Amino acid sequence: MKVKYDQEVDVLTIEFSSAPVEESDEDKPGIILDYDKEGNIVGIEILNASKRMENPRALEYAVA
Repeated sequence: MKVKYDQEVDVLTIEFSSAPVEESDEDKPGIILDYDKEGNIVGIEILNASKRMENPRALEYAVA
């Protein structure tokens, strides 16, 4: 899994898989889901991330 924040365009991207994106769908305004050819979610893009979360540059990782 990869998490990237592009401050220039204010987009947070979470990649769950390296599979090629076959289709993208804006589930809610500013939230884009990326799917592979089998319909699995391979990524999420959050537009205007700095307006939607406290700090898009902060990352906390935990394994439960």
